[in-house]
Amino acid sequence: MKLLSLKLYNFRPFHGEHGLSFAKTADRNITVIHGNNGSGKTALLNAFTWALYERFTAALASPDQLVNRRALAEAAEQERVDCWVEVAFDHDGKQYRVRRSCQATRRGDDVTQSASEVAMQFVGDDGRWSTLPASKNPDDVVGRMLPKSLHQYFFFDGERIEQLVRTDNRAEIAEATQKLLGVKVLDNAIKHLNAARKTLEDELSGIGDAETKSLLAQRREKEATHDALETRQTEIDQELAHQATLKQEYSLRLRESGEFESLQRRMDQLTEQERELRDRLQDAKKVLKQAISNRGYTVFLPSVIETFRAIVRDKEEKGQLPADVKPKFVQELLEMQRCICGMELHPGTPHREAVEAWLQKTGLADVQSTVYRLEGWVNQQEDQQEDFWREVDQEQATINHCKQKLSQIEIDLEDLRDQLRTSPREDIRQLQERIDEVDGTCERLILEKGRNQERIALLATETSQLRKQMRDRKQNQSKQQLAVKRIEAAQDAIDRLKELKQNQDILFRQELQDTLSALYSDISFKAYIPRISEKYELNLVERVGNQEVLVGASTGENQILSLSFIGSVVERIRQWSENKLVMGPDSSTFPLVMDSPFGSLDEIYRRQVSKLLPGLADQLIVMASPTQWRGEVEEEMLPRIGREYVLVYNSPRDDLQGATTMRLGSETYPLIRQSPDEFEFTEIVEVHRQG
Repeated sequence: MKLLSLKLYNFRPFHGEHGLSFAKTADRNITVIHGNNGSGKTALLNAFTWALYERFTAALASPDQLVNRRALAEAAEQERVDCWVEVAFDHDGKQYRVRRSCQATRRGDDVTQSASEVAMQFVGDDGRWSTLPASKNPDDVVGRMLPKSLHQYFFFDGERIEQLVRTDNRAEIAEATQKLLGVKVLDNAIKHLNAARKTLEDELSGIGDAETKSLLAQRREKEATHDALETRQTEIDQELAHQATLKQEYSLRLRESGEFESLQRRMDQLTEQERELRDRLQDAKKVLKQAISNRGYTVFLPSVIETFRAIVRDKEEKGQLPADVKPKFVQELLEMQRCICGMELHPGTPHREAVEAWLQKTGLADVQSTVYRLEGWVNQQEDQQEDFWREVDQEQATINHCKQKLSQIEIDLEDLRDQLRTSPREDIRQLQERIDEVDGTCERLILEKGRNQERIALLATETSQLRKQMRDRKQNQSKQQLAVKRIEAAQDAIDRLKELKQNQDILFRQELQDTLSALYSDISFKAYIPRISEKYELNLVERVGNQEVLVGASTGENQILSLSFIGSVVERIRQWSENKLVMGPDSSTFPLVMDSPFGSLDEIYRRQVSKLLPGLADQLIVMASPTQWRGEVEEEMLPRIGREYVLVYNSPRDDLQGATTMRLGSETYPLIRQSPDEFEFTEIVEVHRQG
């Protein structure tokens, strides 16, 4: 998706019709929109998200009041006032226009706003504009180009972007990222193959014998149970995320209660220590399992080694080892017909026969060489056995230490909770009761999830066995044989597509991790390491010895992490598209629309981010206040600017305050000026730099 233009009509502070065109060439891909705080930058950002997704950012106040107040005041009572936003963009070589609109009417001081309507137009193969058919939903079309669940990565409030790191909606992030990869194509293929398989099973049920019908019925029953459990697992994950949000909210309210702030802070510290210890415990158990898997066999070797060495000692005692005389040496003596003692070795003489007898013994040299190699391997195994027990003891000690510390932390936490439960303040007691309820709910859900996982694994095994029974049965009719073969072919295709989807996700996440680490290190001067979990959770860690420990990142560091993640997603999708690994339409071009991306950054980070941003996406639209723009940001971005605008805020106040003008190039542009009436509104003025 490459943005071409934005038009607004009576949208928020923009009275009447306004429009902007965006830079889109490779060397001049930045559009800058300047404006003071409150002049309409956030409204412009939300114009994009409303038109394309009917979504608003958290920074937009009163999202149910979209129609410009001046337009409403100038209209007669009960007269409908139109409001719309139109976004024009290019995707996969085709141009589109999306317009979302609503109307509002005024009766006295009461304003009623209608539900929004959306329409899409596109340029057909004949070069003419056509309207999207009513059978197709414009929201779905936009969602395939850039999923709604990922829109906050590409249209975002820079001052709140660090919240991306803290969001609990990880499943949505993972799903949306997979959509960008074209995984939706695989999902649809799996869905259609499942439908085809069920149709074939219906056919088999009609023509099969009694045993075939029984096997088919059992399999369907188990698959239905399996699907229901999978659905329940998803619901549990969503509920756990919701409960985690509730607990965070209750804990925050406890922390804000004043006298209990230190107690809550101590609970936070203990909870963090508990999490770190559990991570260490899991790591230690994993290392222990790997050691047992790779070298556990060495503990069973001592008796075998002793038997081997007994055999070697017996050979040595019998003089069969070592074999001191080499075959080549004896053969040379016979050829020269002279012994090392000077005796002639003519054929037929007793002396020659005595030397020839040594040839029978020299064959033991190969045995000796093999014995030496075996002895070396045996020594290595004994060393490995010592290393194995040393590692086992070390990891077991770590496990015991973690368990002891966890036990103590649990006791300390419970003591602190008891203090809150018995607090003289009723509001504190109620908050702790709610936290206890959340913990109880989470524990029940986690236990249920574990039980479900066991049942899912068992059902998968039983279903596989039933499939094998059906496949191995000798069908009496050719129609039955053909139906079974078709069912197996469909199931095999489903299994392969699921495996492909899983492998693709793993590969993408690994490459995303590498790109994220590189981008983050380009910006940050700290030795932190960004990590992406299987659920696309973003965290910063640092190495302490052999352990990775979570760090308490600042707002600025979280902002950098979020920017790096966005850049990594864009870069990986672009690379996969170029390498033809993305299925479906081209998804290699993305815009970034950013409101105030520099607010929480210091001078060093501002410069580094300003260097990085133009390369993050093919197109960059930056909205910044004069204080955010001046200095290092302007120096780094100026060479890449293709379009530039100023938001001019018209204030009804007589005593204008703050920065009222801004110098850009050789021209001075107004930022604030006197409104001609009692209404405030914003105008958009294009900047024309000389040279």
